[in-house]
Amino acid sequence: MENIDVDKWASLMIEHGSNYGFKVLGALAIWFVGSWIIKKIKRLLIKAMDKFKYDESLEKFISNLIVGVLKILLVVVILGNLGVETTSFAAILAAGGLAVGLALQGSLSNFAGGVLLLIFKPYKIGDFIEAQGEMGTVKEIEIFTTKLNTPDNKEVIIPNGAMSNGNITNYSTEKKRRIDITMGVSYDADIKQTKDVLMKILIDNPKVLKDPAPMILLSELADSSVNYKMRPWTLTEDYWNVYFEVMEASKIELDKAGIEIPYPHSVEIHKTE
Repeated sequence: MENIDVDKWASLMIEHGSNYGFKVLGALAIWFVGSWIIKKIKRLLIKAMDKFKYDESLEKFISNLIVGVLKILLVVVILGNLGVETTSFAAILAAGGLAVGLALQGSLSNFAGGVLLLIFKPYKIGDFIEAQGEMGTVKEIEIFTTKLNTPDNKEVIIPNGAMSNGNITNYSTEKKRRIDITMGVSYDADIKQTKDVLMKILIDNPKVLKDPAPMILLSELADSSVNYKMRPWTLTEDYWNVYFEVMEASKIELDKAGIEIPYPHSVEIHKTE
């Protein structure tokens, strides 16, 4: 039986152990320094998003997502420092990410749309908007969907992918709005008298703004009526109140002035033999 060279094996173990020990110490150093840098990046990111007043849920999601990605990269760097082959590991991560992306294609589209909406803010909670054939007040903006309350108090849930790729009309962005009302009167009515009556209706309404000034325009000589455009300006929150008040006052005041509002007539013809 051969004698085991204890000294030889001991020296080999010390050599390899010291080499591996240095790698472990290096890995620990990379971990602590990398973790410190990631925390700094997270603080700076949150500070930047607070400055631009991003939505709180988006702020948390983006910061956690970036921190997660950075930690995965940190682990890959540490494994490479320890001598582990990271090429196959990266390939597995890429394949897994691709599989998840394909499986959640529709959801990812809505998620991306939600991120864009929360960053660029084409509308906010409380705004009255029109999008995807629906009109309503924005009730909630989530990562995947936007919830609207319609004027008749129905909840409409619209995917954010469609919202971010479609046209959005925001009626609440501007402080002032112009109301366009078409009022038709008889061809027998005097033009100046009609315009004076309609203008007085607008001037007498306290919610109609003086600047920009309201306008009355003769817009069309239709088949059975002369049509006038009434264009008052009002505050956005008073839009519908002014609209219905002006419509009602127009009927009352035109009747008082003896100005006829045409309506469809039917004519019956009886043939006698």
